[in-house]
Amino acid sequence: MDETARTGLDSVDILKLLEYLPHRYPFLLVDRIDAMDGDESCVGIKNVTFNEPQFQGHFPGRPVMPGVLLIEGMAQTAGALCVHAQKLDKPRLVYFMTIDKAKFRKPVVPGDRVEFHLRKLNRRRNMWWYKGEAKVDGVLVCEAELSAMLVME
Repeated sequence: MDETARTGLDSVDILKLLEYLPHRYPFLLVDRIDAMDGDESCVGIKNVTFNEPQFQGHFPGRPVMPGVLLIEGMAQTAGALCVHAQKLDKPRLVYFMTIDKAKFRKPVVPGDRVEFHLRKLNRRRNMWWYKGEAKVDGVLVCEAELSAMLVME
């Protein structure tokens, strides 16, 4: 996407993500979100580092990012996109509801920069469905369809 096409698209840094999501270290799995187009699409960024706790046991001598954490990173990105698009004064709870068609293509290792590409498939009231793709250097490493729900308390 060229720079002129990006005008008008929002970005969210880590401080805003901490307002949108209840997750904290070590379970906040997205560092920033770029190219937010309402609730339609966005790109979440996760910088994978060796000092993350999952690498102590997955796997010693050959660290590989667990696939379930890639899915969770997509879900967190989708949840933050929903909260941001609602322009809520006080963010509500965001729940990960479903996962379908998950596929893991290549391992993700420390030093990789994962991009979570999310595209809205549907929305009904307070639920959103997204197609997610995780990419490293433009190569697809994981994909899934998932849904998120905002709880209006």
